[in-house]
Amino acid sequence: MTAFAQVANFNGARPVIDPANAAILLIDHQSGLFQTVNDMPFTRLRAHAGALAKMATLAKIPVITTASVPQGPNGPLIPEIHESAPHAKYVARKGEINAWDNPDFVAAVEATGRKQLIIAGTITSVCMAFPAISAIAAGYQVFVVIDASGTYSKMAQEITLARVMQAGAVPMDTAAVASEIQKTWNRDDAMQWAEIYTKIFPEYGLLIESYTKAQAVAQSHEQLDSAR
Repeated sequence: MTAFAQVANFNGARPVIDPANAAILLIDHQSGLFQTVNDMPFTRLRAHAGALAKMATLAKIPVITTASVPQGPNGPLIPEIHESAPHAKYVARKGEINAWDNPDFVAAVEATGRKQLIIAGTITSVCMAFPAISAIAAGYQVFVVIDASGTYSKMAQEITLARVMQAGAVPMDTAAVASEIQKTWNRDDAMQWAEIYTKIFPEYGLLIESYTKAQAVAQSHEQLDSAR
């Protein structure tokens, strides 16, 4: 049976993101670690991590970040995460590979009062997987964002996906997370959500461009008709 065919068991909990009950954990999205990513273009990974931060700001979802030995070769966190989510809380670790082994990190998660965790991290098989599995064991409902996490091979990604699903995590992609949090286009910040999708898949910008052009043409025709 493939990882995609397995069904996570959440003890009856509905596996849908509730923005009022969710927190986003962005773990080790560091410039040095990005150089090891081979399962997707690192520019796409970087854009997706920033998109998660931006949607957290729009939906008022708590964000917790952390870095693995940022003073060493792993490098600093990419700046756009805290630029897109100024409310994000950074937790410094003391060398722990699994962020969940750091008491301050766990305390920060607990302080949010949220029971759903949306987790992304680099490297996928370690920085994302270890905290995800630990959080599930601690009783949290966990959603792992596969295309906002990066690793050194496609095989490593697939093995990790199987592992976290067996542990009970729900795998998602960044666009699905955005849509599930956004819920409707009938909202005042709809265009800001549209901009997020252009970061996730730039082709969406063409849809906005064509729509904007069509609207301008239609308005021009209306003005000509009213002038006659």
